[in-house]
Amino acid sequence: MLDSGKKLANEFYQNLGKLFYAVAMADHSIHVKEMEKLNEVVHDHWLDVDSVQDEFGSDAAFQIETVFDWLLEYGKDSYEMYEEFEQFYTDNKSLFTPKIKQLVMSTARAITSSFAGSNKAELIQLGRLELLFRT
Repeated sequence: MLDSGKKLANEFYQNLGKLFYAVAMADHSIHVKEMEKLNEVVHDHWLDVDSVQDEFGSDAAFQIETVFDWLLEYGKDSYEMYEEFEQFYTDNKSLFTPKIKQLVMSTARAITSSFAGSNKAELIQLGRLELLFRT
C-alpha cells in the first residue's frame, strides 16, 4: 500500500498515532485499557498493512504507538492532534483506501469501547471522523 514513499508512510503512521490519541483523549483522560487496546490492534492488524520500515528498521506501523505514547507523556491537546490528522488526511486522501478507512474506524472504536464503553466526547470524535472520511 504505502511502499512508494517511506517518508510519507512514516508520516501516515505518525498521523494515525495523533488521531488515536485524539480519540482516546477526547474525554480528557486515557485509561491503561485504551493504551493496551491500541497496542493490541497495532500488533494484530496494522503490522500487516505494508512492509515499510522506519529509520530504525522496525515496522513503520509501530510509529502509531510511539507517537501516541509521546503525545501522552507531553500532555498534548487532543483537539490540536485531531486537527493535524485532519490536515494530513486532506492532503493525502489517496492513502486512505476504503480498507484503510475501515481499519482506522475499527481501531478508533476499539479504543473508545475498551474502558467502560464509549462516552459522549468519544462518540462525538468518532462521528467527526466518520464525516471526515466521507469527504
